[in-house]
Amino acid sequence: MKKIIPYCFVVIIALSFFQCKGQSEEDDARYTYKSGSFDGIGKYFMGREIAHVMGFQGIGWLERPEREQQENTSRLIKNMNIQPGDSIADIGAGSGYHVFKMAPLARNGVVYAVDIQPEMMEAIRKRRKSSGQENIELIKGSEKSVNLPENSVDKILMVDVYHEFSFPVEMLESMHRALKEDGKIFLIEYKGEDDTIPIKKLHKMTEAQAVKEFEANGFRLQENIGNLPWQHCMVFVKR
Repeated sequence: MKKIIPYCFVVIIALSFFQCKGQSEEDDARYTYKSGSFDGIGKYFMGREIAHVMGFQGIGWLERPEREQQENTSRLIKNMNIQPGDSIADIGAGSGYHVFKMAPLARNGVVYAVDIQPEMMEAIRKRRKSSGQENIELIKGSEKSVNLPENSVDKILMVDVYHEFSFPVEMLESMHRALKEDGKIFLIEYKGEDDTIPIKKLHKMTEAQAVKEFEANGFRLQENIGNLPWQHCMVFVKR
């Protein structure tokens, strides 16, 4: 566990120069702008500073061999109760770590790998070709939209990415439209209540903060499945 702290530090240092494209300081009642921390972008939503995006240089961190042990990703996938015909969107799919775990379970459905970084999408594209997994569809998202059709997905997965959205309101509105009426969002975030988890503060979230933000945008917390070692597994549904 001790090895993780310096690695995270190096990743955040390397990516701290990435600024959120399209961000402006025009008056917007939903967001505030002020001096922030080293790991943040100086933009706040409901009292929370938005964190810098982790760029494609962090693929090694996403694919680290010890991730299963640290996060119990297999249990997370079980929590989702994926059915063969499910339509699932992995928002901020990154290198596709979870995409390729979900696709075989949704064998008669589709898994949308949504990301805004071309390098991440290329990594998924290459792995999809070599794996022969045909029910994976790549979607180029934007900072304000998941770019999915209305009422098209049964489940949305976000793993350690929501806290980096430059426009969380617009993204939640976009996901609300894309999610079927009985669909679910699985929000996975490092536990902000636990200081012993070796992750930078701005890259964690408390349950209370997540609930406040999601409830303000048309969702309610159905449950927080407390069986992951480092992360919340919060399940949100439409109100």
